[in-house]
Amino acid sequence: MSFEKDDILQSGLVYQFGISNPKGTKSPRDSKVRNTILAIIEEFFDKNKAALLYICETGDGLQQMRSRLFQYWFSIYKEKDEYLFLPQIIYDEEDNENYTALIIRRDNPQFIDLVSEYTDTVNLLNGKPDM
Repeated sequence: MSFEKDDILQSGLVYQFGISNPKGTKSPRDSKVRNTILAIIEEFFDKNKAALLYICETGDGLQQMRSRLFQYWFSIYKEKDEYLFLPQIIYDEEDNENYTALIIRRDNPQFIDLVSEYTDTVNLLNGKPDM
């Protein structure tokens, strides 16, 4: 079976969820929030042979903190060895840091292709255009 880059887009399946703090208060490292998010991710992978890409929101400058927190949550996840967790930083045109990560089950039949595509995309986005 061969994998084409357009297969992902042609499937038409894109899932999205967000986490917000409408009061804007400093939130403690709440284990209930962590467990809920990890349960959502676990269920996603139980039902889908897919990869998950997360991008930390940048509007308030707290993206690095969000990324560190999520990496911590994933580091203590009991099933973490079944997954590749590949965090990256992508710089935008103003050199702002955008934190992202690919999460994919190691037994995904398209593992190599999806990891390669993610890595290539990060490298492309971080490359400086020739002038």
